[in-house]
Amino acid sequence: MAQFTPDDFMTVAAARALRDGVTLFVGIGLPSTAANLARRTHAPNMVLIYESGCIGSKPTTLPLSIGDGELAVTSDSVVSVPEIFNYWLQPGRIEVGFLGAAQIDRFANINTTVIGSDYDKPKVRLPGAGGAPEIAALCGEVIVIVRQNERTFRERVDFVTSVGYGDGPGSREKLGLPGKGPVKVITDLGVLEPDPDTCELTMTQLHQGVDAEQAKAATGWDLKVADDLATTDPPSDEELAALRDLLDTQKAAA
Repeated sequence: MAQFTPDDFMTVAAARALRDGVTLFVGIGLPSTAANLARRTHAPNMVLIYESGCIGSKPTTLPLSIGDGELAVTSDSVVSVPEIFNYWLQPGRIEVGFLGAAQIDRFANINTTVIGSDYDKPKVRLPGAGGAPEIAALCGEVIVIVRQNERTFRERVDFVTSVGYGDGPGSREKLGLPGKGPVKVITDLGVLEPDPDTCELTMTQLHQGVDAEQAKAATGWDLKVADDLATTDPPSDEELAALRDLLDTQKAAA
């Protein structure tokens, strides 16, 4: 079997979580890499939607931004940004949203705005929200891909850019958010899912070679671990070959 890194494991695990044939609103970066890997392997009929207005994109190289021309020239259709949000996203026509995060907390709220408690003078000002708040609120369900460490996995995020489960049960309903919210958070250590009663993220799966203590040490709260903790199968040679080809194509195009 070929050698792989924790990032490879995370990307492959995230790709596996995507079903063939779904409409998927994709964020740039890790989500886009995993989504395009899924499309090249087990989900060729998945419809990738980017917030620049590209529907059914089939990029031959990984896009550098939502404005990358590769997304437009390989898409089935290009519409305006207002149409993507007002006609496709807001009425619930997009099944899955796929997001990254700079910070995520125990209730799956996402921060991509600022690091630090002072919004006007933060330690770090991040790229910002883009379409993520609407994706998190309005897609049928949300999947998050993010590296797991204490800096990223916080008891409470410094700023709530995109609502997961707010303060816990009932928060999404009070805010009038129609989407189900995050159903999986996939990391370089394993997979977390919201507890059906408390909405708190719980470790339900560890990647092969990772133990529960590692996951707890990489989390900024008292991480709960499922009693029936599963183990992720390692990436196959075929999955790794497809991922390497995808990444090599990106390097060649840069």
